Amino acid sequence: MTSPIKLYRNPKSGHCHRVELMMSLLDVPYETVDLDMANGAHKAPEYLQISPLGQVPAIDDDGTTLSDSNGILAYLVSRYGSDDWIGTTPVEKAEIQRWLSIAAGEIASGPAAARLVTVFGAGLDHAAAKAKAHGLFKVMEAALDGKTFLVGERLTIADVAGYSYVAHAPEGGVSLDAYPNIQSWLARIEALPKFVGMAKSPIPDAA
Repeated sequence: MTSPIKLYRNPKSGHCHRVELMMSLLDVPYETVDLDMANGAHKAPEYLQISPLGQVPAIDDDGTTLSDSNGILAYLVSRYGSDDWIGTTPVEKAEIQRWLSIAAGEIASGPAAARLVTVFGAGLDHAAAKAKAHGLFKVMEAALDGKTFLVGERLTIADVAGYSYVAHAPEGGVSLDAYPNIQSWLARIEALPKFVGMAKSPIPDAA
């Protein structure tokens, strides 16, 4: 790598944060480019060449451009990390992929959607998103019982993909008080030496 990776982002996007967290954990030099999305910077022709759907995050790694947060995570660990991040056995690989699917599915439609309503004013069904979040968190709470990370005792991209929106769920009105295993998991990630956090937003009344 001849220059820092450029990360095109919104600083309050969990999708963007998971990429930033991954680069920090891998100790990969990067610089952030905050897009003025309110004024359509993500739809500008030059940005659409990097991210054809006009979404964040996107990266430019010395001319290699990629979009989609989970795809970027896979790229980063493949180029700058090790197989430990993506699983070393068929079962580990499958479990990690399941959590990546959950990050793109249940996390996106649950805690991320609830936070879109309170932080960004999105016209989504807030009550439904909060209900989905609590349903997911009950599953995660059980999955983390007796485990350090989502897939056993080693940090993987599953944890990186899941962290941001779960940690910031209270900003969407979704309390984590009933989920001690999740809280402990978040604390372990936040205690990592190269952890970098996401910009915080006010917490509304939780339910």
